[in-house]
Order: sequence, then structure tokens, then C-alpha cells
Amino acid sequence: MGLYDSWWTVVGAAGLLCAGWAASVWISLHLQADPSLHSVALFVHLASLVLGFGAVLVADYYGLLWMTGRCTLAEAIGSTSRLHVPIWAGLAGLVLSGTLLHPNPAATPTLVKLVMVLVLALNGLQAGLLNKRMAEQAHGTPGRGLLAWGGATALISQICWWGAVVIGFRNSTR
Repeated sequence: MGLYDSWWTVVGAAGLLCAGWAASVWISLHLQADPSLHSVALFVHLASLVLGFGAVLVADYYGLLWMTGRCTLAEAIGSTSRLHVPIWAGLAGLVLSGTLLHPNPAATPTLVKLVMVLVLALNGLQAGLLNKRMAEQAHGTPGRGLLAWGGATALISQICWWGAVVIGFRNSTR
């Protein structure tokens, strides 16, 4: 059975994802990186942002190409399905490097950012199932429910990515 074979497998993965997120927050509170390791973590954090968020923007671009009739649904789905690895690699890099950047979960903006990252990851899990369902209808016209699901997924993704970027930027300039 694969990850995106049913909602049950996605929910199981979501439980593991939440546990990993909680572990990363706990580690960030108990681990102090020296200045040189902090600099390396900051570089990895920024590189992971470019990789993950860049891939998300490309995936959303393919969705816009399909919506404007500039590519087929099958082409858009094929392109976005190949972007899951860089998106997840970027997100994992952000979480892992973020544990070394001394986040302060007691600060409201940081707490909001941490929650956004969790929502982003959970949204990404269900997006894989969405991609599978869309691929099943790639040669037809997807129903309104599937289109609404796709639109909501993209909107949540963009809100969380941009929100986390803005909060991260603001936190780094204080």
C-alpha cells in the first residue's frame, strides 16, 4: 500500500509528520549551535527555501498554465508530480536547519511561523492525494469539487509559504 492510496495512509503519515514537527520544536529549544554552525544552518535554511518554495511556485505556475489553456491537464499534473521531491526536500531542509537557528516559540510571530510550517506540511501530504485524483482524470475535465480542492490547496500553500517567509525575514532583521 502506498502513501497516497487512501485517506487512512495520509492520516497515518500526518500523525508521523506532527510527531516529527513536535520533535524538531523540542530539539530547537534544547540545542544551542555555536556561531559557525549557526551560519551553516542559516545558509542551508536559505538554500532550502529557494529549493522548496521555488518548486512550489513552479508547480503553481503549471496550474496557471493549465487554467489559461496553455498546457493540458496531463502536462500540468506530470510536471507538478515531478516537483514533489524538491518541495519535500526543501521543506525538510528548512525544518532541520531551523532547529539550529534558535527560534523563540514564546514569541507570537515565531509561534505563528511554526504553525504555518506544520499546516504547510500537512497540506503537502493531502496535495499528493489530490495529485493522484487529478491524474485519474487527466484526460477529461475534473469536477468542480476536485477543482475547488486544488484551489484551496494552492491558496493554503501560498499563504503558509509567504507568511513563513515574511515572518522569518522580520525575525532576522530585529
